[in-house]
Amino acid sequence: MSDNKFAEDVHNILQEIEDLLIAKNEKYGNSALEPLGVFSQLSAKEGLLVRIDDKLKRIKNGSLDKDDEDVINDLIGYLVLLKIQENSNPKPTHGWREMKEKQELIKKLQQELRDDLI
Repeated sequence: MSDNKFAEDVHNILQEIEDLLIAKNEKYGNSALEPLGVFSQLSAKEGLLVRIDDKLKRIKNGSLDKDDEDVINDLIGYLVLLKIQENSNPKPTHGWREMKEKQELIKKLQQELRDDLI
């Protein structure tokens, strides 16, 4: 396969996923990233992880052999949404060491306050 053919195939598949995600967003709103939360209290990330698990289970159970749904495109779409969600909610930049130091400082301050009260 030539590099041009590969690049074209990648572009076409990603375009298909983009079109799918935009169409679903227009149809259902931004419900994957901003869940309504009437019955479920899952965060957007947890909801996406549940959907990804569901798609993986369908693949495991042989859904790729059936034409009832395009599980692969849905799975890729949910992974893209998870990436979007992760990028919009960056993880804290502090590490475990900094957290431990802060916890120790809090304990020390609490002890000092107790000592002052006695």
